[in-house]
Amino acid sequence: MKTIDFSYFIERFLSGEMKEAEEEWFRNELGRNEKLRHEIALRQLTNTSLKNHDVLQLRNKLTAIASRKTEQTPSKKGRRRKDLTRAAVFAGLVLCGTLAFLNNRTMSTDEIFDHYYKFYDITTPLRSANDAGNTDYLTAIEYFNVQDYHNAAHYFSRVLSNDPRYIESVLMTGVSKFEEEKYAEAKSSFTKVIDDRDNLFFEDAQWYLALCYLKTSEKDKALNSLKAVRKSGSIYSKNAGKILKKIKL
Repeated sequence: MKTIDFSYFIERFLSGEMKEAEEEWFRNELGRNEKLRHEIALRQLTNTSLKNHDVLQLRNKLTAIASRKTEQTPSKKGRRRKDLTRAAVFAGLVLCGTLAFLNNRTMSTDEIFDHYYKFYDITTPLRSANDAGNTDYLTAIEYFNVQDYHNAAHYFSRVLSNDPRYIESVLMTGVSKFEEEKYAEAKSSFTKVIDDRDNLFFEDAQWYLALCYLKTSEKDKALNSLKAVRKSGSIYSKNAGKILKKIKL
């Protein structure tokens, strides 16, 4: 089977040039291709950094200056070396200042999500394949993986109508609602998982609840939730700490 080169499609997707059918196909590919999702996240991070400060343009200008200096006559060799040294020092200072700016400035909510959010890695259900509830769960997963979050939430809810204690379906209903930007409903699901406590998805729900508060600009709740995630020692702790340093609510 021929491997698809996604480079062309990635550029069209990020620039918003895709038509509806092409974008639908590409989002389906995103749902089942983890490597492609990582590439998209990396491109978004790069684009955000370049928007903050045009370091590449500065580097090109300095290169052009250095190139002109090297074409001068040998009699000006000593002066040329001094000019090049000054240019190099100037470039270093500007680059250091740029890096300090990028590291220390606050970030908008959208920038935070570009940097720190990634698709939820859904697990394989533990139920028997003969379980009727598991059929709905598998269907929900299929919809979730192609980013049809509306139908995913519907089938996760069907699982819960048969077994309200199927805690991963509670979580995934919340994640699906989160992806639909229905944050009030998502918060309700995540809170149920957290209140239950004795489950494998407590840390995931804690992280997603903090993200909901970010999206709804609930400053105090977002800060408290992120601090709790940072202290939890979970896989989300490091990113929670970084967001707390960058957050602007």
